Amino acid sequence: MSSTRTMPLGGEFTFPGTSIKVNRLGYGAMQLAGPGVFGPPRDVDAAIAVLREAVTSGVNHIDTSDIYGPHVTNQIIKKALHPYPDGLVVITKVGFRRGDDKSWHPAYSASDLTSSVHDNLKNLGLDALEIVNLRCGTSQGPNEDSIAERLAALLDLKRQGLVRHVGLSNVTFSQYEEARAMTEIVCVQNLYNVANRTDDPLLAELAKDGVAYVPFFPLGGFSPVQSSVLNEVAVELNATPMQVALAWLLERSPNILPIPGTSSVEHLRENLAAAKLQLSATMIAKLDGISGQSER
Repeated sequence: MSSTRTMPLGGEFTFPGTSIKVNRLGYGAMQLAGPGVFGPPRDVDAAIAVLREAVTSGVNHIDTSDIYGPHVTNQIIKKALHPYPDGLVVITKVGFRRGDDKSWHPAYSASDLTSSVHDNLKNLGLDALEIVNLRCGTSQGPNEDSIAERLAALLDLKRQGLVRHVGLSNVTFSQYEEARAMTEIVCVQNLYNVANRTDDPLLAELAKDGVAYVPFFPLGGFSPVQSSVLNEVAVELNATPMQVALAWLLERSPNILPIPGTSSVEHLRENLAAAKLQLSATMIAKLDGISGQSER
């Protein structure tokens, strides 16, 4: 079997109920802010270069939020890419605020969500946000609270024309079902990677519904995934372990849209090259075992 694939950036995906089509391998902009996702980066020009390189390389799905910085990442995106090229989809999220001590706090009231949407619009230089993810749970992970009231507030902003489509972030299976009963959900963004697969049942449901699954921390985030199996497969493919981890996500399900982030052009190119890898059935079976199945 060939070790490379021909589809650029993992092929394409169309968000359900929309005409929005993106290449499956996108870019997460969180790392463009300063340390702790707070304040400006050391080198704004380098951050701008990463964004421009991503778009030049075929990335047309950028994940961001006005809580990154706060405001910093969106302002850099605007400076680098506005006016935005046709086909570029910038997806943001609301539902949290940042404290002066760099902490993350839920901000679910109608006024909080309205303010967040307007912040994103202003700092991105947009009249409407194409897709907005409602960030739920806590900074430690999802909880089982009802999300109906906060989702209703976001849907009011959609009726005003400020938001075109709605997604969810950091949610449980039951919260997804609760939201689907209220509106069309086009994507879910949760923690997921080759070593953390607790969302497998939700992923399967989303695939059945044709809804995008966008794994955050697809490479483990601030603690990169470490595995001897990743290393072994990487040697076989003459690739890096993180490239193999991204290739596994692209093979895992056609509705997965990975958004690896970086503040380095070199690392960006390395991440995007992962889309060319093709894993054999034997490799996939080995990689599937990393999570130990105990987390399912």
